[in-house]
Amino acid sequence: MSAADVHSVQPGSLRLAGQVRLYAEPGESTAVAHALRFLLRDLHAVLGAEPQLAQDERTAQIVVRIARGSDSCPERPEAFVFRFERREDAQDAEHTEHVEHVEHTEHTERAETGPEESVRMVIAGRDELGLVYGLLEFGRIFLGVQPLGYWMDRSLLSQSELVLACEPYDSPPRRVRYRGWFVNDEVSLIGWTRQYPPPREVWEPVFEALLRCGGNMVIAGTDLPHHGIHHALASEMGLIVTHHHAEPLGAQMFLRAYPGYRASYREEPERYERLWRQAIEEQKDRRILWVLSFRGQGDKPFWEDDPFFDTPQKRGELISRAMRRQYELIRESVSDPVCCVALYGEISELYKAGWIELPEGAIKIWADNGYGKMVSRRHGNLNLRTPALPAPGESGPHGLYYHVTFHDLQASNHLTMFPGSAEFLRSEIQTAFDAGADEYLLVNCGGIRPHVYPLDVLRTLWNDGTIDADRHRAQFVRDYYTSGHEELERLYRTYPDAALAYGPNADDLAGDEYYHHPARQIIGRWIEGRTPDSDPRLDWAAESSSWAGQLQRFEQKLKAAIPKWEAWLRACDEAAERLEAGDRQRMLDHLRFHGELHASGCAGFYLLCRSYGEYAQGRLPEAFVLASESMSQYERGVDALRAAEHGKWADFYRADWLTNIASTVRSVDTLRRVLRVQGDGPDFFLWFKQYLMPETEKYIYLENTHREPLEDDELARRLKQRLFGETADLLTDSSG
Repeated sequence: MSAADVHSVQPGSLRLAGQVRLYAEPGESTAVAHALRFLLRDLHAVLGAEPQLAQDERTAQIVVRIARGSDSCPERPEAFVFRFERREDAQDAEHTEHVEHVEHTEHTERAETGPEESVRMVIAGRDELGLVYGLLEFGRIFLGVQPLGYWMDRSLLSQSELVLACEPYDSPPRRVRYRGWFVNDEVSLIGWTRQYPPPREVWEPVFEALLRCGGNMVIAGTDLPHHGIHHALASEMGLIVTHHHAEPLGAQMFLRAYPGYRASYREEPERYERLWRQAIEEQKDRRILWVLSFRGQGDKPFWEDDPFFDTPQKRGELISRAMRRQYELIRESVSDPVCCVALYGEISELYKAGWIELPEGAIKIWADNGYGKMVSRRHGNLNLRTPALPAPGESGPHGLYYHVTFHDLQASNHLTMFPGSAEFLRSEIQTAFDAGADEYLLVNCGGIRPHVYPLDVLRTLWNDGTIDADRHRAQFVRDYYTSGHEELERLYRTYPDAALAYGPNADDLAGDEYYHHPARQIIGRWIEGRTPDSDPRLDWAAESSSWAGQLQRFEQKLKAAIPKWEAWLRACDEAAERLEAGDRQRMLDHLRFHGELHASGCAGFYLLCRSYGEYAQGRLPEAFVLASESMSQYERGVDALRAAEHGKWADFYRADWLTNIASTVRSVDTLRRVLRVQGDGPDFFLWFKQYLMPETEKYIYLENTHREPLEDDELARRLKQRLFGETADLLTDSSG
């Protein structure tokens, strides 16, 4: 087609209806093929007709191609543009670089567009990912496909036609060069299917959502078998694959490859390097962001298993030597590799102290403490809160590893949404950017579904570099809900206000694990009978000179938090009454779900602490009742998980093996059985006779006419009425 046949098109409109015709240049990559498949799927969903792939550009309404000079696509990686051209279907002509592009300025003379059928849209990308992003952005702008719509159950609206304004569009530059998710602690995704490791059907929606968020790299899971689909599919869809800091270069764990050998680089350098070479050989033809690191087996400091390394100098020297050797091996097989070093845990501390030397040019990755604050992570009770950002003037490049979900057996949020505010997230990330940590941002996204809102906040930050929290919240609600916008904005805004503050710092906000791991520790110690002395494992949250004092500290904080969470839940219920059906279910899954896990866990833990208070006073029946009430509250959490497993989400929370609410229920059940054995045994009739049997029966009752003992639940229900009163609310009334 000659230049005379194709003309620049100024703002007019392109109408798409029925069977849309698309043309993609031959030789498209697998990543572009996936993105094109998503667009065809979504066009079908909106317009109700299967799109058609045209054989050439002449008959196509949408053309997908690598950018030509005439497209004026920005000269940067991953850029894309939308352009509109005049076409003449009757002409059998050849496209040339002389096709006029749409001018950007308002001063260009406006041309007649003619019939809409004579206009076509061009999606042009600077490179493979530019085309992928262009195809996905078309879906967002024109079809209403939201980046996290799959995870929010946001279905597309059917339309009879689409009217596209013929206005040129240039993709803006992104704030962060390497942007991605670490799909870590991903038990929800593992449990969602009985197939292990998770199949393509689980991973594809994860990677699609990440690409729609503008991400370009991923760590796909934690220590999953290497034969799984996750790494190959991520590469196939255009993502850069990077590695867990405990699996440098993506290599197999030493003890898994060499069982029976000592996992010591000092003693077995050849075997370690054999694993590193193998990992490089397997990945050298993919886009890899190579992680240099050295930790012990099981993601812990290696010196815990090797007492030879008893000084910071020895530890730093070995880590430096291992990373230097990893870098040398990569350069033997890969030209211009991009490498990074995770300054996480002990490696950060050694680096800050000057004991670690890093390879030149490696991106230094700084990590938050798991609770969103850019300070060093708490280890047990040790919480130094050393700033975890590059020092002023420190040479770069630098990046961030950031958690919106965490698992640490203390107070982290795993099943529930990040308890901090969007304003807090903005402050931490922007401070890090200002300090120069802006080359790389890896977000621990967990199982994604519970963490959609904070992930969308981070999406905005890695793309734009800043965020107006109020404006973003309003837009988020309008993108994913069709009704009740003001009430829903209020619920998202006030969710952090209800969070239990377990410590003095702004980030000391309790996630769901706070109500479960400490509670199970308490139950174990209680049943063992080791109660006089304090438990040092709990000092991080409730330091006291006595065990009873620790439980009282927990009890006070929990009691204060219960009414906050219950009030927030009431606000959810009031909003639900005015929402449309789809929005109501979304609100239940993405707001009320989190409040229910908090409120039930908070109440269950509080009643457990009260139960011990009664036990310490020798009142075993009262302790049994309160333990039973605690168990009932924890069961609310299990019920919340099951209620959220509707439709495609069946079994999504089946693998709740980290917070493990069901384990807490069993633990409390075990405790109340022990209390009954101690106080109601051996016949399990003493409490019935003492508290429930009519007075006239007590003195004529014969043991040889022993009646059937009550089940635990029934006994607890009736004892509660007798000991605490018919209308007692054990969450507000602490009197026995």
